[in-house]
Amino acid sequence: MKFYDCATAPSPRRARIFIAEKGLGNDIESIEIDLRKGEQLSDAFRAINPRAAVPALITDNGEAICENVAIAQYIEAHHPAPNLMGETPLETALVSEWNWRLEFEGLSAIAEILRNSSPHLKGRAMTGPRNVEQLPELAQRGRIRIGYFWEDLNTRLSQSAFVASERFTFADITALVLVDFSKWVKASPPENMSAIWDWHAKVSARPGCQV
Repeated sequence: MKFYDCATAPSPRRARIFIAEKGLGNDIESIEIDLRKGEQLSDAFRAINPRAAVPALITDNGEAICENVAIAQYIEAHHPAPNLMGETPLETALVSEWNWRLEFEGLSAIAEILRNSSPHLKGRAMTGPRNVEQLPELAQRGRIRIGYFWEDLNTRLSQSAFVASERFTFADITALVLVDFSKWVKASPPENMSAIWDWHAKVSARPGCQV
C-alpha cells in the first residue's frame, strides 16, 4: 500500500495516526504531498485523487481510497487488531456518530474560519481543484459553531473516559486532530473546559498520536 500524506495538514494526520495505532507505520509506503507548493493540484496527483486533496491510500490492487473514514474502514477490515472502529454494534454506532459530529460540527467549523479569513487562502476558500472566493461571514459563523460544539464535547468527556466509549477509538483520533487544528485560528476550547483538556493530555501522550 501507498499513503499520500502532508506532514503539515490536519486531514492526513488522522489517517497517519490511525496507521500508527495499527502498528503499520513501517508497512505502508508514505509519499509526501506539499500542499503549500500546490502539489495536490498537479496532474500526477489528480490522476490519483481528482478532488485534489490528501489523504489518499493506494491499496495493494491499485485502488485509490481518498476519505479518512473509508481509509480507516479498509485498514480495519484487513488489520482488525487493535480494534479502533467499534467492537460491538452499539460501540460501532457510537464511533460513527461521534466521528460524524466531530467532522461536521467541529472540523468543518474550523475549516470555515481558516479558509474564509486567512490571507494566504484568498480565492481558495474550499479544498479541491476549483477556486472559490472567501466569505468573511462564514468565518464568523464558524467561530459560533465551534463554541457550541466545545460545550457538547466537554459535557461528553465529563461523562466518558474517551469520546465514543470507555476506550480509545477512531473518534478520539478525529477529536485530537480537531483540538490541535483549532489552535491555528485561535478557537481552542476555553481553559475551564477541563474534561476536554484532561482527555487531550491523555490522548496526546499515546505514541501513535505523536506521529
